[in-house]
Amino acid sequence: MPDHCPTLRRNGDQVIILDQTRLPWQEVFVCLDTLDDAAAAIRDMQVRGAPLIGATAAFGIALALRNNASDAALQAADACLRATRPTAVNLHWALDRMQAVLRPLPATQRSAAAWAAAEAIQSGDAAANAAIGRHGLGLLQALAAGIKSRPLHVMTHCNAGWLATCGHGTALAPLYAAHAAGLEVHVWVSETRPRNQGLLTAWELARAGIPHTLIADNAAGWLMAEGRVDAVITGADRIAANGDTANKVGTYLKALAAHAHGIPFYIAAPRSTVDFNCPDGRAIPIEERSADEVRIIGGLDAAGLPAGIRLAGPTTAACNPAFDVTPAGLVAGIICEFGVFPADGLAAIAGRQA
Repeated sequence: MPDHCPTLRRNGDQVIILDQTRLPWQEVFVCLDTLDDAAAAIRDMQVRGAPLIGATAAFGIALALRNNASDAALQAADACLRATRPTAVNLHWALDRMQAVLRPLPATQRSAAAWAAAEAIQSGDAAANAAIGRHGLGLLQALAAGIKSRPLHVMTHCNAGWLATCGHGTALAPLYAAHAAGLEVHVWVSETRPRNQGLLTAWELARAGIPHTLIADNAAGWLMAEGRVDAVITGADRIAANGDTANKVGTYLKALAAHAHGIPFYIAAPRSTVDFNCPDGRAIPIEERSADEVRIIGGLDAAGLPAGIRLAGPTTAACNPAFDVTPAGLVAGIICEFGVFPADGLAAIAGRQA
């Protein structure tokens, strides 16, 4: 795991991102030079993962204010970025923080302050995720204490590693910490269709030297029933005040299967992902993405070049919710930078600064 943030970095008055739409086949860095570049990177999932989306939005404000830091420019940039993706609350959290810092300042001071505030959000996320790793390690060590002569088998869904954050990751942070501590772990990585973001997790874990196995999403329940999973840890894009959690579609099914087989199911996310203004999961907006993400799958062609393969005809009706909601009652605990809390006990962190 890198000790810096290769997914997003400032380069003078520009921003460099790792284009995640090219992974795992190509490692390509892209320069963001304008507000529209930042908005497109979020909308088109060149950057993805709730914490990274928030940080990118913050830097998008800084890009927007370089030459015009008026009230109108700040308001327009904020509105543009808020419209990119609806579910990940870190986007709105980061923009709220930028507004709180910048709105009271005279226009002449806003550009420099915007860069500083964005960098503070970036470094704060990295620190929060490192703490998530430490708290999650304790849970994994406790689970491993009852296991003899084999690795601890942990399942995850989607990608919630350093690719999705500003360092360390959320759901993967405890696994990185466990690996560093010498705890023997093996990770079941679900492919996470239709975007196949499990491939990003497999790519990360391979680089870190952590044993893992890629599985079809529909294999998860059977592996749990066979006793081959000790715990499930996923990230989150928004956690409601009551502990209901939105994450990449397919998470709910894993939580149901884990509950049926007595397997602890944990959510790992920073405090910034908890939306205390959202009472429960029914109030979480669920993004509906293009049906072509279901109809067409990406991969490599016979020449080894990235290509899209059509699975269904263009007139085939397809439903593509990007997220689902896991009820709090299925969650064994929420791991954040302040510790591990029961899903219905988030009031304990309501007043803490994210």
